[in-house]
Amino acid sequence: MPSRHLLRFAARLLACAGILLLAPCLQAAAATSLFDGQSLAGWEGDKQWWRVENKTITGGSTTEKIPRNFFIATTRSFQNFDLRLQLKLTGDPQTGMINSGVQIRSLRVPADTEMSGYQVDAGEKWWGKLYDESRRNKVIAEPLNAAAADAAVKKGDWNDYRIRAEGPRIRAWINGVPTVDYTETDPNIALDGKIGIQVHGGGIALVQAKAITLEELPPTPGAPTWDRVGHPKPRDPNTKKKKSPPAQATPPSPASTPVPASK
Repeated sequence: MPSRHLLRFAARLLACAGILLLAPCLQAAAATSLFDGQSLAGWEGDKQWWRVENKTITGGSTTEKIPRNFFIATTRSFQNFDLRLQLKLTGDPQTGMINSGVQIRSLRVPADTEMSGYQVDAGEKWWGKLYDESRRNKVIAEPLNAAAADAAVKKGDWNDYRIRAEGPRIRAWINGVPTVDYTETDPNIALDGKIGIQVHGGGIALVQAKAITLEELPPTPGAPTWDRVGHPKPRDPNTKKKKSPPAQATPPSPASTPVPASK
């Protein structure tokens, strides 16, 4: 029979071999940078509206009204991931809608400046919402706690966004505050696509992004993809665009609330 020393030595060899085999997996799961801080390598978008300034991806203008929505997008597609970035939105609300958002699992709309897919929103009265851009064209998830989401936002300053997409579930945080926890139930919605950043048309606005990292997570077997469900189709020009929500009416005071009639 082998001695105890030989057994211990064999156990150590096996342990070391396991660590060596596991190391590539750990390295593959580590977060990688999507922006080098110097160029738009790995990204594509209209260069009239997107550039690198002060080591940030910058979109929009401080002097010119943006005529329509413009997006910059990754050249790669992703399925499951944990995305983190810093986003800053500034502009003059007197000139029009000041709005942005982070597109995920999205594709370009043919012959258009739009992207189709999920958008984790940014902007007054939109912080913390999940919007379905150029597809269902509506808010599909309200903030978990609108007051907490709004209070967490540093308006006119940098905000930390985290977006985690795993299978049909999408979660998001702004400055560490949970804002979205949404599970997709439609089997015809693609769960893969590109990452994008929007500058919304209509106002004089500037959107900046930096510190963009992404950790790829294991893929979901059998998940619907754009190739399977069909790529975006040309956009109907009559489709309603996203607008600022109307101001909420001030609730009546208890004294002026009418007393319901007895049944």
